[in-house]
Amino acid sequence: MTADEIKKLIRDIPDFPQPGILFRDITPLISDAQGLAAIVDQVAEPWLGKVDQVLGIESRGFIIGAPVAYRLGVGLTIARKPGKLPYLTIAENYELEYGTAALHVHQDGLGGRSRVLVVDDLLATGGTALAAVRLVQKLDGQVAGCAFVIELSALHGRQRLEPVTCTSLVQYD
Repeated sequence: MTADEIKKLIRDIPDFPQPGILFRDITPLISDAQGLAAIVDQVAEPWLGKVDQVLGIESRGFIIGAPVAYRLGVGLTIARKPGKLPYLTIAENYELEYGTAALHVHQDGLGGRSRVLVVDDLLATGGTALAAVRLVQKLDGQVAGCAFVIELSALHGRQRLEPVTCTSLVQYD
C-alpha cells in the first residue's frame, strides 16, 4: 500500500481535541484489514533482525506496537500514563503545549533486552517519543529507533529526537 493509499484511510477531524487542532484519525485505517496489515508490515520491515523489544506508547502505540512486535518476533513493553500500571514503575515527565505529562513503564519492563524500537501512531513535536526514549535509557536499554505511522513534519519532532533514527509511513506538512 502506498503512502497516498494510507493517507486516504486517515480521517481529518478539524478542531479536535480543541479548536485549531487538525486531528489525524487512524481508526478508518486500522479498521480496514488491508490497511492494518500494510502499516504493520511497513512499520516492522526496516527493523527486522535489529531489535529485541518494542515499546508501545499509550494508547495508539499499543494498537500498532503489538502486531509490529509480533511481526518482528519480539515482546512488547508498554509506556502508560501515571497510575495505569500495577507494578513498580519508573517515570519520565515531558512538556505539552498546555502543561506537563508523564509516561511510566514497569521497572522490569525490558526484562534484560536492550535493542528497543519505540512505536507510536503519530510524531508531532516529539515530546512524548522523547520521554519514551529516556525511559528506555533509564532501564539501560539502547533505543534502536522510533517508528511512526504519521509524521507532522512542520513540527520538527524528528529533529528533537536526533540522533535516534526515525521512520514514518506518511508525512504531512
